[in-house]
Amino acid sequence: MDTHSTNSHLSQFPQSLWLKHSIPRYPSLTENKTTEVGVIGGGIVGILTAYLLAKAGKKVTLIEAREMISGVTGNTTAKISAQHGLIYNELMSTFGEKEARLYYEANRDGLHMIKEISESLEIDCDFETRDATVFSTSTKGKKQIDKEAQAYQKLHIDGTLINGQVDELPFETTAALTMPNQAQFDPVKFLAPLLKEIEKLGGEIYENTRAVKVCKGKMRVHLENEAALDCEKVVVATHYPFNDFNGLYFSKLSIERSYLLAAKVNQPVPKGMYISTESPSRSLRSARSATGEEYLLIGGDGHQTGKRHTHTEAHYRNLENFGKTWFDLQEVPYHWSAQDLTTLDKVPYIGQMIHSSEHILVATGFNKWGMAMGATASQLLTDTILNQENDYSDLFDPLRNKLKTKDVQQFTKKNAAVGKDFVVKHAKRPDKPAESLAIDEGGLVTVNGKKVGGYRDKDGTLHVVKTTCTHMGCGLDWNDAERSWDCSCHGSRFSYKGDVLDGPAVKPLEKVEE
Repeated sequence: MDTHSTNSHLSQFPQSLWLKHSIPRYPSLTENKTTEVGVIGGGIVGILTAYLLAKAGKKVTLIEAREMISGVTGNTTAKISAQHGLIYNELMSTFGEKEARLYYEANRDGLHMIKEISESLEIDCDFETRDATVFSTSTKGKKQIDKEAQAYQKLHIDGTLINGQVDELPFETTAALTMPNQAQFDPVKFLAPLLKEIEKLGGEIYENTRAVKVCKGKMRVHLENEAALDCEKVVVATHYPFNDFNGLYFSKLSIERSYLLAAKVNQPVPKGMYISTESPSRSLRSARSATGEEYLLIGGDGHQTGKRHTHTEAHYRNLENFGKTWFDLQEVPYHWSAQDLTTLDKVPYIGQMIHSSEHILVATGFNKWGMAMGATASQLLTDTILNQENDYSDLFDPLRNKLKTKDVQQFTKKNAAVGKDFVVKHAKRPDKPAESLAIDEGGLVTVNGKKVGGYRDKDGTLHVVKTTCTHMGCGLDWNDAERSWDCSCHGSRFSYKGDVLDGPAVKPLEKVEE
């Protein structure tokens, strides 16, 4: 069943604009190996950390469960900005002015780091300086922006408040707050050359090499294929920590999924980077194709994992309709989605992962803003391993306890609601005979009297799996846009064949014989 209506401009299968570029391919690690630092995760944090450590003379081994840059980093909006929606007024309330200013400086430093590396290595990654603007379309949003502007003043952050209409936008706005001299880039074009630099510096790189366990005694990383990587230090940069039972990270991270289009439009493409205060959110920026065509990137329509009450395809439709209404959208060559993790206090966890071992480091919980902060995270992780001072180590300390009791309770209640909705929804979710599935249709089906997950591919082959997440036993939902089985509890995703697409799960789904 083709889920795309005849009046849609969406391409049939999701694909990221960034992942159209060539990325170096690497072998799997199939035998035991020893290294100084094992870096787990082939996104911006893992690659930059491996690069910095190799440059400092460390023996580094970088491994990735799938292919390099294929995860969240390859499916981002790729804004490099210290403006993260409305964050600074909230940070001042949670942490204080000093720490809120440090958060700004950390992102500013990350931006500068990406720029400096791309210039020094002459990497053409479409790095462009752009103003970043958060805008409102309501009276309530205007009040929120006014408070954020006051926070900018207290923190000595350069910003311009606009009361009323933003000239570059075609729809009515009530207020906007602009942070100048931020940036946007192509993350794949930036990181792919760094993989080659890591090799030049003596680092080793392996992909399709899934880590499943870290033993802190011998600092041994156990791999899915039963090989092992022995390390002095381990960096877990897998977006969602695959070893999340260490430190109970599954209880300290909330998950949101959001969507993105790269569209050809007949209206002028805004040159600035924009994001709305209202929900559902709308994010805008320009981008170029490999042939130099200009696209408008339209993002947003995010939702808390487990809170989706419609087909995944509908979120893409919402963004497409927004583009048709305001920018005369003509075609959508690329559309994709990603999951983002948020910590208890909206500040990432970067540093020592658990109290009982100083040799396991983590970077996670970037709250949708992992480019500038990802670069800063790599520097902080590198400095920690090299026993060097870093101004941001206390702010991002994963072992911190800064939240008020009521805030922790609110976070816990929010996550518990996901589980409650999940139980009710899945108890009522329908199924049908497996043989009734049409081409390109998936969902719950009955096989031999049991409720399982099925998908019929374009060749007519039926793929049947058990829809129980291998992480903590939650049930799975069919994602009709990505053709995947998604976990409402902790964000694990599996292909229709059962392979792990996103962690924290490390084991594939069990296949079912018809």
